[in-house]
Amino acid sequence: MTDRSNRFRHPAAAAILATAASAVALTAMPMVAAAQEKVLRATMHADVRALDPVWTTQTIASIHGNMIYDQLFNLDTDLMPQPQMVEKFTVSEDRKTYTFTLRDGLKFHDGTPVTTKDVLPSIHRWAARRSSGKVLMGFTESITAKDDKTFEWKLNAPFGFLIDTLALTGSVYVMREKEAKTDPFKQIEESVGSGAFMFKRDEWVPGSKTVYTKFQDYVPRKEPPSGHAGGKVAKVDRVEFVWLPDPQTAQAALVAGEIDYLENPQPDFLPILESTPGVHLVRHKAQGTMGIIQLNHLHPPFNNVKARQAMYHIIKAQDFLDTIVADKKLQNPCFSYFGCGVPMETDAGSDAYKAPPDYKKAEQLFKEAGYKGEPITILHATDHAYINPANQVMIQQLRKSGFLKLDVQAMDWGSVVARRAKKEPPAQGGWNIFVTGTTVLGSSSPITHVSLGMGCEKAWFGWPCDAKMEELRQQWGLAPDLASRKTIAIDISKRAYDQVPYVSFAQWGQPVAYREDQISGVIPVASVPPMWNIEKK
Repeated sequence: MTDRSNRFRHPAAAAILATAASAVALTAMPMVAAAQEKVLRATMHADVRALDPVWTTQTIASIHGNMIYDQLFNLDTDLMPQPQMVEKFTVSEDRKTYTFTLRDGLKFHDGTPVTTKDVLPSIHRWAARRSSGKVLMGFTESITAKDDKTFEWKLNAPFGFLIDTLALTGSVYVMREKEAKTDPFKQIEESVGSGAFMFKRDEWVPGSKTVYTKFQDYVPRKEPPSGHAGGKVAKVDRVEFVWLPDPQTAQAALVAGEIDYLENPQPDFLPILESTPGVHLVRHKAQGTMGIIQLNHLHPPFNNVKARQAMYHIIKAQDFLDTIVADKKLQNPCFSYFGCGVPMETDAGSDAYKAPPDYKKAEQLFKEAGYKGEPITILHATDHAYINPANQVMIQQLRKSGFLKLDVQAMDWGSVVARRAKKEPPAQGGWNIFVTGTTVLGSSSPITHVSLGMGCEKAWFGWPCDAKMEELRQQWGLAPDLASRKTIAIDISKRAYDQVPYVSFAQWGQPVAYREDQISGVIPVASVPPMWNIEKK
């Protein structure tokens, strides 16, 4: 371990020390108020603003959902699907009928039991909003309840990824029947789950703090915790997501010991955190983020494929990596739509993107698309740890082309999330471009990769539309073996680079940081961080 007298020689160290006092002031008062409780304080990458993890694809909404809702299946640390709310299941010989039985002791936070009357509408609501769910429903003949604890899922073809799809973190959040029957395109009004923690809406202060308390009646599985699977044991009385929008202040709070857990430490400060006594960094082997430049396919210029293709002659992925994460060990200039280091990895069709920027070629393609200098509206989230700098890099690269007129509208991430759902033209409150990201795990298959779907009105924000892409994704789901799936993945990659559902700006790893002198039991995962199993020392 680096000697304490040397650990603040890093150029950014002075900034950490300068903001430590303000971090203490922000968090000291809650410590006094909750002195008798075991309180875990964590700062996530964004503030909890939306409470419906089905209505929105925000990662922070998934983190919130993961805190309070349970799921039918989950992935273990080896990314293998394991039963969670399901006690057992059987599969027919023709692989078309699955029968599931819920485990004993499942209860919502209001004390009512979890039954199939809650599970079935939860499945349908999720499937209406997620690309993987829509694909799965395309192979579904029926889902019926046999009794309060048993339901049957009949397929019209032997789709081999039913269990895998249900096991993805962020898939089916089991809600009470009345919330589960809410229009999937409207937010639910109450957040009552059956997970290890309960949401304290009366203490929720958007822009400041989100509070969860231990659900005393939760019955964990008997297996040891493994990833998002196994026994989810809440070992603290209370979890507080303390929102510190300035990354420097968040790092200072961790250094000062005023928070226990920092989900998304700024890469520039990782050397400081690594050399700070009591701070530990951890990352799952499959953990990583893929950046996304989302284009709106409904309105000019990106309703024309040539304008979308032109972006590959302007965007330089390495610039994003160098800005977001300077540590070369965490960088991966990946050109695979499925992410790198996963079975489906392929860069087929990426030649134009790999080549140096060609502004003349880009200008030619924009002209062929009918572009005549109209403003391109960019939704620039200024309060997000990596989206803000990514926006800055993208804007600089687009301006460097010399022929694009940009309308950059700065706002917080919550406002971007609200506005990206609008289909109106940019001049009427819509948009052309916004920047976001996704996990490598969620992008690792054509079925689960939300942004890759091109199902027109049923697609993700941007509403890309291509029947051939949807046909290829369906073929992949029916492929009988890994070799066949890899072959189809190459065809999907070529089609994606041709039709451009979005532009990726590479892949990078992001460890979490926590005070190992204050907490123990942190579980490394490849996606949203679990707060169960963590003990306060």
